[in-house]
Amino acid sequence: MSVSSSSVLFIIVGKNEPLYEAEFNKLPGGVVGGGSNSDMLRQSYFVLHSSLDLVEKASWTNPSMNLKVVDKVNQQIVSAFLTAGGIRFLALHYGKSDDSLKSFFMEVYELYTKLLMNPFYSYDTPILSKAFDKRVRHAARRYLS
Repeated sequence: MSVSSSSVLFIIVGKNEPLYEAEFNKLPGGVVGGGSNSDMLRQSYFVLHSSLDLVEKASWTNPSMNLKVVDKVNQQIVSAFLTAGGIRFLALHYGKSDDSLKSFFMEVYELYTKLLMNPFYSYDTPILSKAFDKRVRHAARRYLS
């Protein structure tokens, strides 16, 4: 994975660990700023994980599940969505609209809810379903392109 200015890095974080991660709209060779792809990716994950405390803080002041922008680092923006069960959806992006992110988060929330109803999935464990990944990527193409 490399992080470009039009890409969106998305993770689902459970109670104790990341459950799912994906990068959307990746452009070949497109990296913002200097440094190697692995350095940029590492920095992006650091920004996402460091914003978890801000998501917790925002959850106490915002009654909505869609917490919108919770952190900004340089040009990188972290938007968050908190499920009723406390699972956090985080998207690292470079200025996507709140409406498109909200629509994406709502569709992924619906997909996640359907996954929870699957008797073969254990709550708060890594999501390995190829069908879930395919549907999340389809939602990203529809709302985040």
